[in-house]
Amino acid sequence: MALITIGTFLLKTPWATRPGQSLSFLNALFTATSAVTVTGLIVADTEKDFTLFGQIVILTLIQLGGLGYAMLATVILIAVGQRIGLRNRMMVAEALSSVDLAGSIRFVKTILIITFTFEGVGASILAARFSQEMPFFEACWHGIFHAVSAFNNAGFSTFSQNLIPYCDDILVNVSITLLFVLGGIGFIVFRDLLSYYQKERYRIQTHTRLALLVSVSLWVIGTIGFYLLEMHSPATLGSQAPASGAMAAAFHSGAARTAGFNTLDLSLLRPSTLYMLILLMIIGGSPGGTAGGIKTTTFGIVCLSVWAVFRKRLDVEFHYRRMPLHLVLQALAIMFLAIGAVTTLTFFLALIENKPFLALMFEVASALGTVGFSVGNGGVLSLSAILTDFGKVIILCSMLLGRFGPLLVGLVSLTPPVRMLYRFPQAKVAIG
Repeated sequence: MALITIGTFLLKTPWATRPGQSLSFLNALFTATSAVTVTGLIVADTEKDFTLFGQIVILTLIQLGGLGYAMLATVILIAVGQRIGLRNRMMVAEALSSVDLAGSIRFVKTILIITFTFEGVGASILAARFSQEMPFFEACWHGIFHAVSAFNNAGFSTFSQNLIPYCDDILVNVSITLLFVLGGIGFIVFRDLLSYYQKERYRIQTHTRLALLVSVSLWVIGTIGFYLLEMHSPATLGSQAPASGAMAAAFHSGAARTAGFNTLDLSLLRPSTLYMLILLMIIGGSPGGTAGGIKTTTFGIVCLSVWAVFRKRLDVEFHYRRMPLHLVLQALAIMFLAIGAVTTLTFFLALIENKPFLALMFEVASALGTVGFSVGNGGVLSLSAILTDFGKVIILCSMLLGRFGPLLVGLVSLTPPVRMLYRFPQAKVAIG
């Protein structure tokens, strides 16, 4: 909330907007919230309405918001030389979906190295590509902005049409896709695979297996579904070569799971395609990363629970491992709350906005999943830009709920053990 407040007042300064452009307090608050929650929904054109200073403010909010409040607080405590207590370690571990309290601070340092390495490489590649069309320093800025935005799954772009002009560009598509996939897969997966490669572990963890399996499955199913639904539509894939159409389908299937970049005008998609994207946006990426949504592992556990019911099994199992009951209940609770939130917020938005119902549901799902997809205004600006002030407030609350809702569920379930640990020190053995 402090980041959003500071960002709002910085974006309200005359140095943040171009001459002749003005930004209302609500629009500034909306933009700052969208950046901190790494959503990507916009009510002002990032390229035309904001100066370089304004874009730097947005990029800074994206970076800090993508890293997360727990990691940011930990970095500050480390910088000032303060000791990280048990309670803070438990909160960091919960925020990062990690169970290793002893290595949580070292994990934070690893995340920072991974983040800045991937963003630096991605920025260099994109800057080299953009330099073919614009001055070098301008290309560098666009490359840095898109690399940071992609890795943090933010979806903000310094181009008014997002990445639509680069629909057929293989280098831009592959670079952006790799960045948002690596950012959304979760840092826990990186650490586990690195430990396995370095022979520190003899097997890959169940979390990594489930996250990778669900992520790849959703990407493949989404790509095939997107291509089949749009292949005969002349407004989208019907007018493209099969290879270009397949690349666009794969891009949007991956981007729907919280990346938010688009190379096609989403307002031209079929209703069935939009609904499929809504489902992908609700699921989102993996825990411990920069993506939003209910998370791939949550969706995977829910599917495994349904499969266990069909098999008349009491235990939920995956790869010869039994899922703890509290994780199954937490996954079901998050899934129920997500569906309830989409339904309720869409209902209230439909009451006050005279817009197509599917477009409103798409906007709500995009905000809750912190995606940034929108079918508003020809795919250039989000639908939020043409909503009433009350409608913008609903979308703003949806972004906050989508970013911090699943984390709050985890922290609520974490609170009783923390209190017991502080009241009864001898309970350490029992908890351990």
